[in-house]
Amino acid sequence: MADTRPGAAVWIATCGGIGYFPVAPGTAGSLVGVGVVLVCSLLPVALAWRITVVALVAVLLLVTGAAAARRAEVFFGRVDPSQVVIDEVVGQMIALVGWPVASWKTYVAGFLLFRFFDIVKPFPARPCERIGGGWGIMLDDVVAGVYSLLVLLVGGLVAK
Repeated sequence: MADTRPGAAVWIATCGGIGYFPVAPGTAGSLVGVGVVLVCSLLPVALAWRITVVALVAVLLLVTGAAAARRAEVFFGRVDPSQVVIDEVVGQMIALVGWPVASWKTYVAGFLLFRFFDIVKPFPARPCERIGGGWGIMLDDVVAGVYSLLVLLVGGLVAK
């Protein structure tokens, strides 16, 4: 039986309701991740500190998101509900962690790469998803974020 009180965990898991977006809620969640990285890019600190802040926020949201996503599964009464988008936020942040200050082209490339890998789910994303619960929801997007980050890194090296 689903819990009828959404509470803070569902609010976190849906990113304040972004997960209720009627079309492509995962894409909306990814845009929130881009927004978080952009906000971190405005910090008046050295680039290394901006990267560190993005990484720390991503880790904090990963741990918090895993617990919140597990609670959200109970609330929605199903496994990996589409309303849970905190995983897309974290995955997108991982994809862009090395570029808190970048051109719009890098942000667009990171966004598109993350969405691609999140949909395709290359190994080991699918096995991570099968872990189940909050960690299963979160970890497949972590894998997609890492793949995106690696492609951006290699692309940046090749372009030099």
